[in-house]
Order: sequence, then structure tokens, then C-alpha cells
Amino acid sequence: MKIKFFTIGGTIDKVYFDRKNDYQVGHSLLFEILKWANVGFEYECESILKKDSLDITGEDRQIIIGRVAKEKCRHIVITHGTDTMIQTAKELQAVPDKVIVLTGSMEPARFRSSDAEFNIGCAIAAVQLLPPGVYVAMNGRIFDPDKVRKNVDLNRFEDI
Repeated sequence: MKIKFFTIGGTIDKVYFDRKNDYQVGHSLLFEILKWANVGFEYECESILKKDSLDITGEDRQIIIGRVAKEKCRHIVITHGTDTMIQTAKELQAVPDKVIVLTGSMEPARFRSSDAEFNIGCAIAAVQLLPPGVYVAMNGRIFDPDKVRKNVDLNRFEDI
């Protein structure tokens, strides 16, 4: 089984710039994370966008949906910012016959305390085991995009 990874940006790919005193979306660490994990499956990584999810527009979502729909691989993991991940997941439900799992992190992957590697691992397991559909993998759980929300106060995703 081959897994196709698409990166969109979001906190998972953020880098701190001292001179600017803020975070910006940078180069994704996804390829390095997969290499360090010594995964035993075939995969390919591709960047679609490098944006904070709050900056993703309807036009951007159409680009994401179009690229995912055209992808030959049936098993897809998308790294995405957590603020609008659910919205993108809901719109991806229009893509048939694929297993699509969106994941991200609450802290940049470059931080030692980040949940990025754990969430990516959960997404990889989910994309291999679930039937066709769209899912959100966060905080050690797999969610239906129509039945999940981001709890900002608790810094996690939960059922609604």
C-alpha cells in the first residue's frame, strides 16, 4: 500500500523568526519525520500550500480538493492547520473512493513538546485501516468531520 502525503501548512510547519518576533509557515518536516521513523511502507510527499489555516480561502480549498481528487493513490494523509482543518475535511467529503485523513498539531513539529509526530503516526494507522471516507486524526483519536470540534480552551479536538 502506498500513502500519499499532502502538506498544506499550519502550526505543524511553523518556524519562529527571532527578527520578526513571530511564527511563519516554513518547510515541512514531514519527510524528515517519516525518514526518522524508518517507516515500512511506500509513500510520496507533496506540498500544495504553505499557509496558516486561518488564511486558507475558498479558492485554496478548491485547489486542495482538485489535487486530492486527481491523485491516483487511494490512501491520503493531509497535514493541515487545526483552526480550519474541519472545514477542509467537510469539503473533501465530495471526493469519492479514497481514504483521506487530515492531521496537524497544536505546536510546531520543530518543538520537542509538539504533538506532530504522534498525530502523524495516528493518521498513518488510520489511513491504512479505515474504509473510504474523510477523517480527522488528532489527540490519539479518529473523528468524523461532521461530529468534531476544536476545543481551544483545552487545546484538543473532541466529539460534538
